[in-house]
Amino acid sequence: QVQLAESGGGLVQAGGSLRLSCAASGRTITGYGMAWFRPAPGKEREFVAAISWSVYSAYYADSVKGRFTISRDNAKNTVYLQMDSLKPEDTNVYFCAMARSAVAYKNLDDYDVWGRGTQVTVSS
Repeated sequence: QVQLAESGGGLVQAGGSLRLSCAASGRTITGYGMAWFRPAPGKEREFVAAISWSVYSAYYADSVKGRFTISRDNAKNTVYLQMDSLKPEDTNVYFCAMARSAVAYKNLDDYDVWGRGTQVTVSS
């Protein structure tokens, strides 16, 4: 059974940083795209960032571009989301997802494995 376990969430002041981790078990992340999503009003989940199997292919939502960085360590079977210059509007639950293929972008249907989420709270 494939599982994703997020960690690293917490409470931070505006302008601060957090590093989220997503550890996979039951399947190697090698060869699969990975992404982070968060809930949003009117949407099931909002795309935050994605990284394809080729580590040079990373994509970001406009709202986090320049502040968040997605990376992966295939040897550790783990994906990371470095969150800098955090804003109160970044407060949310962040979910990790594994794509059905090597390519990953913003479409929810591209992903078939989801974690349970980790809470990020940014105080003003």
